[in-house]
Amino acid sequence: MSTLKEVSLADYYYGLLSNLNADIKLDLIAKLSQSLKKSEKEPVVSLESLFGAWKTEESAEELIAEIRASRVNNRKIEPL
Repeated sequence: MSTLKEVSLADYYYGLLSNLNADIKLDLIAKLSQSLKKSEKEPVVSLESLFGAWKTEESAEELIAEIRASRVNNRKIEPL
């Protein structure tokens, strides 16, 4: 069933693009070809590869203390 859907989409887009001149069609072909080449070269990055990316000499407790010390409370309560 997906094949019928893909064919009908292809026919739909062909109908839209058939009235364009040859230069625009060639430009579209080049852009589509580039998009296919680009999508093949992009590496897949797994979530596991991102673990441990933060490297520092500080311990977790020191980082937590630094984050808490840098917090700013500028909340102003207006009187009623």
